[in-house]
Amino acid sequence: MYSLDDYNYDLPQELIAQRPVSPRDRSRLLRLDKATGRIDHHRFDGIGDFLRPGDLLIVNDTEVVPVRLFGAKETGGRVEVLILDVAEAVTRNQDTQFFETDCLVRASRAPKKGSRLVFDPKLQAAVIEKRNGVSRLRFQCRGRLTDILSRIGHVPLPPYVNRVDDVEDKRTYQTVYACRQGAVAAPTAGLHFTDNLLDKLQQNGVQLARITLHVGYGTFRPVKVADIRQHHMYSEWFHIPDATASRIAGVKQDGGRVVAVGSTSVRTLEYAAAVDGAVRAGSGKSDLFIYPGYRFRVVDALVTNFHLPKSTLIMLVSAFAGRENVLRAYREAIAEGYRFYSYGDAMLIA
Repeated sequence: MYSLDDYNYDLPQELIAQRPVSPRDRSRLLRLDKATGRIDHHRFDGIGDFLRPGDLLIVNDTEVVPVRLFGAKETGGRVEVLILDVAEAVTRNQDTQFFETDCLVRASRAPKKGSRLVFDPKLQAAVIEKRNGVSRLRFQCRGRLTDILSRIGHVPLPPYVNRVDDVEDKRTYQTVYACRQGAVAAPTAGLHFTDNLLDKLQQNGVQLARITLHVGYGTFRPVKVADIRQHHMYSEWFHIPDATASRIAGVKQDGGRVVAVGSTSVRTLEYAAAVDGAVRAGSGKSDLFIYPGYRFRVVDALVTNFHLPKSTLIMLVSAFAGRENVLRAYREAIAEGYRFYSYGDAMLIA
């Protein structure tokens, strides 16, 4: 249960989705009953058949920022930069045109300390230091960082999407309810929802509430320890509105279910939960690592995608539904030709 190898599985490369289906709610949906282990197959736009009036759907409304930058070194060599904590960078940019933040830097020859990098007449940076593969850059930003990134930045597609981003990704690698800029990666379980589907669910008595967790690049960070209990998560900024905390309390009191959309919603709610399951409103940074043995306090059902082997995400899902149930569901999904990872198909676990 605590061995990294316990969360491994073999996936044919052709099942890694390179683009989403269109319309986005026409993706496939595997439903897993966590109590019985029963598996059945559906289409995502039919998810309302398995949600009840009074259920509360919790969505993460973070918005992905195009933080992948292409520029040049003073010597003329090309350089690629990925801002790791865009929420931090945006906050610091509100007060000054100069700010420091951590980045991944790629170039044929790594830029030396003190090197100047130019991305745009209004955006440049200097290399301060590099530690453990992460570079600390001091940016000079003549204007709002988010405005400049929206103009020259590229969508930071996951490393398993083997193509360059295009104009369509700015729309498709974003949930329809995204409204708070600050994420490096999308909360991908939410990519399956359309406005029409959400409206239909609410007309049928399913409630909707929002939280925010700005997903960082650490979501792709591999687990490198043999004993998963030794792994440490990167912290990510979150916010839970008063209205969401109150609605959760009301739903629990009325016997409804809290249905989390994605692992980011799960981690946020469980991090903010007291021992009795009451969710505290407010903001902070969460580094909660959920793996089998964890006792859930808030979440009753989960909408999620199919995740990478040996990842913290498959460990969270295994904690929620049972490792054997999850791996068996993954084997069946592979046999049925489901599409995996960020642009892939979905699961409903309840």
